[in-house]
Amino acid sequence: MTELELMARLVIAGILGALVGFEREKRFKEAGLRTHFLVAVGSALAMIVSKYAFYDVVHTGTIELDPSRIAAGVVSGVGFLGAGTILVQRQSVRGLTTAAGLWATAGIGLAIGAGMYIVSICGTILVLVGLEVLKRLFQPIISKVHKLNIHVTSNEVIVNILDILTSQQIDVVSYQVTVISSDTHTHYSIDFQLKSKKTIKDNEIVKLLQVLPEIERIKFD
Repeated sequence: MTELELMARLVIAGILGALVGFEREKRFKEAGLRTHFLVAVGSALAMIVSKYAFYDVVHTGTIELDPSRIAAGVVSGVGFLGAGTILVQRQSVRGLTTAAGLWATAGIGLAIGAGMYIVSICGTILVLVGLEVLKRLFQPIISKVHKLNIHVTSNEVIVNILDILTSQQIDVVSYQVTVISSDTHTHYSIDFQLKSKKTIKDNEIVKLLQVLPEIERIKFD
């Protein structure tokens, strides 16, 4: 195995990892192009070291090594890295897709490091299909969850807010009210989890809610 071919494997791994990272980058995710690039290159390098770096001692006849041990450590290492991208915010979990993408990118890098070019390219295509195409394909039949935060001066307006949301065929999965007290008056922060099979246009929802005088602030996610 020549050094030039091993270097080419690192380059190919970086390119494939960057393709996955670019998809995450344009969606403003925690781990983007550079992170996926580094994961793919690092995984490929670990596989190359694991597979080829010990030939000088293995062929002595007295030492036997498992060439998969270093590569197996990559899976655990990337698991810790992926855990850092998972965020728990109130009652929702975010970052699972990005964490899975990092794990898949590590697998792509390992396969490139092992010389499995066709399998790696196929794996990259499937990952991109899973991240980009499947969401658009099943979006019409899968309800999407949105988050809505509203600050109001009276908790009695909650009934009116619910009426407006349901009139737009939006299901309220749950809502949580937090009381914010001060020396002068009391405010209420309401966190809604909404679900709808159709696309929710945040500007239309905001226009409908703004007619309620008790509402001070609206944040739609």
